[in-house]
Amino acid sequence: MSTASPISTPPPPDRLARFSVEQYHRMIESGAFTEDDRIELLDGWVVEKMPKKPAHSIVNGNLQDVLNPQVPTGWHIRNQEPITLSLSEPEPDLAIVRGGRNDYADGHPTAANIAVVIEVSDSTLLDDRWKSRLYAADGIPVYVLINLQDNQIELSSTPNRDDGTYADQRVLEVSDFCEFNVDGHTLAFQLDEVLPETT
Repeated sequence: MSTASPISTPPPPDRLARFSVEQYHRMIESGAFTEDDRIELLDGWVVEKMPKKPAHSIVNGNLQDVLNPQVPTGWHIRNQEPITLSLSEPEPDLAIVRGGRNDYADGHPTAANIAVVIEVSDSTLLDDRWKSRLYAADGIPVYVLINLQDNQIELSSTPNRDDGTYADQRVLEVSDFCEFNVDGHTLAFQLDEVLPETT
């Protein structure tokens, strides 16, 4: 008995379903998605998350260690946890969020309570650059993209909500200071202090 081969061509774009944040939440509550499913909602699409390489995990952890002592009172760092935007619910590597963790027992932080989003990117560089428009469209003040492919930081600020872009964009090299403001406090780090140590 022969079996059918999987369809190798993607379905037409007009046959794909997009979901609101509310629909996505209802699917999670119903058990359609669980915590073990590596997915996130991006611009209405349910997207599978890519596995993380070792360097990504090291940089993410080192960066949190460097930034934690600098975060002002009344703010905290979320590590790879959801944030709720108007059309998306991404899980950025780090987000600096107003208040304490227990303040979000009934819902994830929204853009109004987020000062900075940070993504560490190696194989997902194009995707993470695309995500900038989601963050800008919701008015998140600063987006930091750590580009491990080129050992650079792409620092974006001054969001334009109308067109989903950041007016101010800078590319920083490994020894440059990446500086941004959180509630009147300047936080800073250099890429070379969070990269994996070479032996």
